[in-house]
Amino acid sequence: MTKGEVVSNKQVLLKDYVVGIPKETDMVLSTGIIKLKAPQGSEAVVVKNLYLSCDPYMRSLLQKHDRFRFFPSYTPGSVITGHTVATVVDSNHPNFKEGDLVWGITGWEEYSLITETNFLHKVEHTDVPLSYYTGILGMSGLTAYAGFHEVCSPKEGENVFISAASGAVGQLVGQFAKLMGCYVVGSAGSKEKVDLLKNKFGFDEAFNYKEEDDLDAALRRYFPEGIDIYFENVGGKMLDAVLLNMKINGRIAVCGMISQSNLEKPEGVHNLFCLVSKQIRMEGILVGNWLHLYPKFLDFIVPFIKEGKISYVVDTAEGLDKAPGALIGLFSGRNVGKQVVVVARE
Repeated sequence: MTKGEVVSNKQVLLKDYVVGIPKETDMVLSTGIIKLKAPQGSEAVVVKNLYLSCDPYMRSLLQKHDRFRFFPSYTPGSVITGHTVATVVDSNHPNFKEGDLVWGITGWEEYSLITETNFLHKVEHTDVPLSYYTGILGMSGLTAYAGFHEVCSPKEGENVFISAASGAVGQLVGQFAKLMGCYVVGSAGSKEKVDLLKNKFGFDEAFNYKEEDDLDAALRRYFPEGIDIYFENVGGKMLDAVLLNMKINGRIAVCGMISQSNLEKPEGVHNLFCLVSKQIRMEGILVGNWLHLYPKFLDFIVPFIKEGKISYVVDTAEGLDKAPGALIGLFSGRNVGKQVVVVARE
């Protein structure tokens, strides 16, 4: 590979808009070509992609636009995009040079030409795994940090519940809460994940929601005095049960609702009057609104990582051809921890 060379470029394309439960065959592996040279007169950057991030929000982009969307849909026949770690092959941008390691939004392909560089960031700490920039040091980490510390305004000793707690965001929220001296319980969908929450991430308790016939009763068992903070990743029946168990002046940070991802008609929530009767504050999180906190977040998180006070589990799939399956697996709970696809090793 030499700068300016025209090379083949494996890519993952959306075959057609998805209705219902997505399948691997909704995406197709194709091969295009790309010139490894940024166009003259532009501030574009050409990168070689190393790690791809699989994230729940991408499910909504596989279907036609709807009123709940906060990003535009993917276009059938076009390359899937997402958060990526990459190395710069060529650059006309003053902030990036050949050889720089970067993270941001690029295509699901071997090489990408980036003309919109507003979401491209240099990797600042190279003494931690590069894959962390798809998760703990990227959008997942900042989401957990802003959602918990800024939206939830936690206090020492409070009771915290996290659904989908072994995922990319949930595992971090639980550890942040423990660092603050909170009592922390998480729910997950398998014994392996429950054990991970208690034995690796230090949660006080955890339970498998699939083994609970009555979620309200399960929450009353773990929170006899009620929940101060709920970090919402699931929605539906779980949210309904949580509302019944919130304390007065409780806070709910809504990060996602993965149980609703593949439903053509989302489930209703019946206990919303608890927001009034218990004076609960419930607020959604879009990480793009918190990017100004990223330097502060790095100062907070990196020392904990280097001191071994925060753990992070990454579920790795090898090869671009594994990307469709890795993404689809999120919606059946197949992944354990943050799902990452390795395109090339640095």
